[in-house]
Amino acid sequence: MKFTFKCNRLIVFSALLTGTLFLNTAQAADEPPLTLEGSTLGAQTGEKIYQSLCQACHQMDAKGATGAGFYPALAENSNLTAAAYPMAVVLHGKNGMPPFRDLLSDEQVAEVINYVRSHFGNQFTDKVTAADVAKIRDLKP
Repeated sequence: MKFTFKCNRLIVFSALLTGTLFLNTAQAADEPPLTLEGSTLGAQTGEKIYQSLCQACHQMDAKGATGAGFYPALAENSNLTAAAYPMAVVLHGKNGMPPFRDLLSDEQVAEVINYVRSHFGNQFTDKVTAADVAKIRDLKP
């Protein structure tokens, strides 16, 4: 009887996890799918880029996580004060964070940085532009 209960619990857990993953990745019919075009992510808003690439590690609320790794909080993060810092980290990576320079365009990097710097308790009003990102894209980290 215990074996049956454990198996049923595992089946239920697996079904819930699969359903949760499906619901989290479902998109509205009018939204373009998240696709790779060449080596860059399809055009997306800063919010969608965050949800697609950043949220898995930094969490939905951007408060970060610890456990198998350390994922710093982006919420209310004073390191975001100077916009060049998050641009360099997104483009070139840092510690366990991979570089996204070959996946995101300058405009997409600007979009996601502007989103993070103006959400999650961050209130930085100066905007990063694609031209700003282009200036540091080829700098060596």
